[in-house]
Amino acid sequence: MFTFGIFSANTAFDPFILLILALILDAALGGMGPVFKILPHPVVIIGRVVGWFDHKLNRPNRGSMDRAVRGALTVTLCVVLAGAVGIGVHWLTLHHQFGWMVELFLLVALLAQRELYGAVRAVMDALRSDGTEGGRRAVSRIVARDPAYLDEHGVARAAIESLAENFSDGIVAPVFWYVLFGFPGLLIYKTVNTLDSMIGYKNDQYRAFGFTAARLDDILNLAPARLSGLLFTLAALITPGTNPVHAFRTMWRDAGKHNSPNAGWPEAAMAGALGLALAGPRTYPQHVVNAPWMGDGRAKAQAVDIERALYLFGVACLINALIVAVIAVFRFQLGS
Repeated sequence: MFTFGIFSANTAFDPFILLILALILDAALGGMGPVFKILPHPVVIIGRVVGWFDHKLNRPNRGSMDRAVRGALTVTLCVVLAGAVGIGVHWLTLHHQFGWMVELFLLVALLAQRELYGAVRAVMDALRSDGTEGGRRAVSRIVARDPAYLDEHGVARAAIESLAENFSDGIVAPVFWYVLFGFPGLLIYKTVNTLDSMIGYKNDQYRAFGFTAARLDDILNLAPARLSGLLFTLAALITPGTNPVHAFRTMWRDAGKHNSPNAGWPEAAMAGALGLALAGPRTYPQHVVNAPWMGDGRAKAQAVDIERALYLFGVACLINALIVAVIAVFRFQLGS
């Protein structure tokens, strides 16, 4: 029987078992970095495909409408290709004795729990050991803004904001789309997310060409971003020193202040839970964003606040995995 995700209660190998195993392995071991020093990472392969289309189709001498059409074609072809590869991987899981190992390997590679935790923890450690300059160097690896303009508090806020936003993009959204449509759904999401990160900019080069990629990424993140905010709120119920009421209230009130239709939900929930003010004016290499603050707390975040955010993140990841486990048990009971 060839079915996907939440709709597949009778398969040779239940995909939810693979997802739970992948979440456990990713949390324990990370994204298998040493392997990808030899092999190209799946996201790197996706990026090369997107880059090839960008080079071939996004020529500066073409008009805006022409570039917009070519950008839409790029998104369509990349999504179709990702779906085909995803179906092939899922077929292998169902029809080959050890095919499930390929899907499990790719699942672990495409989740980002431990990788995100490690990257943000590195900012905290750098702030504590090397001060603001060390923090700037560490945070430059995970944010697009210019770290030269960040003081100690700006570095800490940037790390916490990145943790919140990437919790949605790197963990909740992939799990969400896998639950609905299996590995093809996850791979299509990662492809669209990569497209947006490469061509979804609002500058002269990509405003038209990347329009479809940016809008589709917004659509695919609508539900996961809001779910991420709710997960932070739930996590605040059992995380010491956090406030679930403030998390929900701040999320509901301030999420719309973010210039992204989605990123504000987990960031505002994080701000409320920790009693911080996040977002605010931000400097990027080519422009300044005069954004409003989210949250009523302190804007002067410190390394200890990054530690608190990491604790909240860890609990939210655990709740996310438990939800998957509950759905798996429900499916088992439904199928028995």
